[in-house]
Amino acid sequence: MTCFRCLALLPLATLLAPVPPIAAQTPAVPTAYHVSRDIKLGGDGRWDYVTLDSVGHRLFIARQTRVMVVDPSTGKLLGEIPGVNGAHGTALAYAAGHGFATSGRDGSVVMFDLHSLRVLTRITAADDADAILYDPVSKRVFSFNGDANSSTAIDAKSGKVVGSIALGGKPEFGVSSGTGRLYVNIEDKGEVAELDPVNLRVLRRWPLEGCEEPTGLAIDRAHGLLFSVCHSKVMVMSDVRAGRSIAAVPIGSGVDGAAFDPGTGLAFASNGDGTITVVHEDSPTTFHVASTATTRRGARTMTLDPWTHRLYTVTADFGETPTPTESDPHPRPALVPGTFSLLVLEP
Repeated sequence: MTCFRCLALLPLATLLAPVPPIAAQTPAVPTAYHVSRDIKLGGDGRWDYVTLDSVGHRLFIARQTRVMVVDPSTGKLLGEIPGVNGAHGTALAYAAGHGFATSGRDGSVVMFDLHSLRVLTRITAADDADAILYDPVSKRVFSFNGDANSSTAIDAKSGKVVGSIALGGKPEFGVSSGTGRLYVNIEDKGEVAELDPVNLRVLRRWPLEGCEEPTGLAIDRAHGLLFSVCHSKVMVMSDVRAGRSIAAVPIGSGVDGAAFDPGTGLAFASNGDGTITVVHEDSPTTFHVASTATTRRGARTMTLDPWTHRLYTVTADFGETPTPTESDPHPRPALVPGTFSLLVLEP
C-alpha cells in the first residue's frame, strides 16, 4: 500500500514525476494494443477526464458530482473528492501537495489535499470550467473555461486566483511545454493558441488544417510537436517552433482524449466509437497509423502511464436512446446502472 504522507518527504525531482527517455532510445516499439483487463468500478454518473497520479499510483476519474480515486491495479476505490458539480478534469501539483478538480456547472475549481483527499477550498473560476492543468514553470494551475472563452490562473500553493486570459474562443484540452509555454485547442475556431503562463497572455495562434472541433491535446516536448484530435476524424500534428500544422492522419469517430508516449514515440486518440487509434511518430515530420485497438463504445477519454506504457480508459454499458424532443433534440442513451468499468490496455 502506498504511504501518501511519505510523499511529502520525497525529493522534488521525484515529486515532479519526470517522464522516461524519448523513443530513439527504445529499439523495438510494440504498437498493437489490446485490453488486458476490464475492471468493474460501478457507481452512478457519467464521466469525463481520467488523470494518472504516477507518484501515488492512483487514477482520478471525474464522475459528474465527484472525483473517484482508484487503484489502477485492482480497481479498488481509495476515496472520493465530493462536491464537484459537473466534474471534468483533475490537475496534480505535487510540489504544493494539492490537487484541483474543475466543477463545470458552477464555474469553480475544488482544491484538495493530494495525500488525504480532504477538500480545502472552492475557487471561483468562470463559466463551464472544464479542462485543467498544472504548469511547473509558473507554479500555477490553469482551468480552461468553455462557455467563458477564457483560462483562469490559480496559484497552486495558496489556491488564490492570480488572473485570467481571454482566449477568443471555446477552449478544450491544454498542455504545458514545461519550459514556459502553454498550448490549448480552441474548439469552435479549429485552432491552437499558445499562452504565456507568467504574463497571462496569448502569444500566437494558428489554424489546424482539416480539423473541426479539436478536443484532446498531447505534446512531444523533445521535438516541439502537438497532437490535436478532432471530431472530423483526424489527428493533426503541429510544429510549435514554426507555429503551424504539419501533418494529419485519420482516427476514429467521437474522439475526446489524446496522449503521447515519449518512450515509444506513439500518440493515441481515444474514440467514442470503441477504438483507440495508435499513431507512430516516424520522424518529427512524418507519422503513420500503426494500429487500432478495440475498446468499448463510449471509451472516449484516457490517460497514459509513460513508465509501463499502459493506457487507462473508462466506459459503461448503454441502454436505449430516448426519443428526441424539442427541448432535447439530441438525447444521450441511458447508462445501465452498475456497469461503469476501467479498461486497461497494454502493448
